[in-house]
This record gives sequence, structure tokens and C-alpha cells, in this order.
Amino acid sequence: MKEAIIEQAGKKEYEKLITVWESSVRATHHFLSESDIITYRSLILTEYFDQVKLYSIGVEGNIMGFIGITGESIQMLFIHPETRGKGLGRKLIDFAKKEHGATLVDVNEQNHQAVGFYEKLGFVTIERSEYDAAGKPFPILSMELKS
Repeated sequence: MKEAIIEQAGKKEYEKLITVWESSVRATHHFLSESDIITYRSLILTEYFDQVKLYSIGVEGNIMGFIGITGESIQMLFIHPETRGKGLGRKLIDFAKKEHGATLVDVNEQNHQAVGFYEKLGFVTIERSEYDAAGKPFPILSMELKS
């Protein structure tokens, strides 16, 4: 794979980011209904993107993933399914740790691939919630990086 470049993302990238989000969610979040995906898509575009520092990761000028950070927390991390397993997620996590001191992440418990990814990088579960931030019954694991 060509060199991946991390850049700060803003409103002009939202449509490209939400396209990556949707393709990633459809590949990994099998527990969500179509109506859930539509609801979350709207919330992300109208609220959640504006609440985080967004960074995209691009390969040959194409955005293939992104991360959203607030303080020491990774709020969102999504990689396009075509490039999963190629190190882009790890590169974004390393960036978040180095540049923002991010050591916390919340992840859907039902997204086993994501939970495994974070565990492989050294994150451990420190708390579990029955509901997600939108109040829906999708359990969330709060994880912390243990160095």
C-alpha cells in the first residue's frame, strides 16, 4: 500500500467521511437495523462530527478512514472495508496517542472485530454500559490503553 497521510478534516470532508463511516458500519455493525444506520448517519453529520477533532487518513488522495478525538478519548474510528487490516487503524491510534495523549475509547460490545482490534493494541475494558450515547440498547465497552 502507498504511504498513508493523516490530515485534519473539516466540514468540506464530511460527505467523504460519512461515506467511509457508512461502508465501515455496514461491514462490521451487523446488529444495527437500516433505520438505526439512517438515524446515526444523521446524528454524525449534524452533531457528532462537530464535537470532535477530526483527522482523515488518505491513500493516493482518497480518504480511507478517520478518527475523532476529544481530550484523551477516541470518540470514533472508522476504516473503509477495502483497506481494513492494512495498518491504517493502528496508524490513526498511534497518531491519537502521540499527538493528543488519547488512551480511552468506547466501542460497541457487539462489534467483535473492533473489540479485538483494541485489545490487540493493549486496550482493556474498564467499564460496560447497557446503552450507547444515543440511549439505544447497544452495550458499550469503555476501554483504556494499558502500556
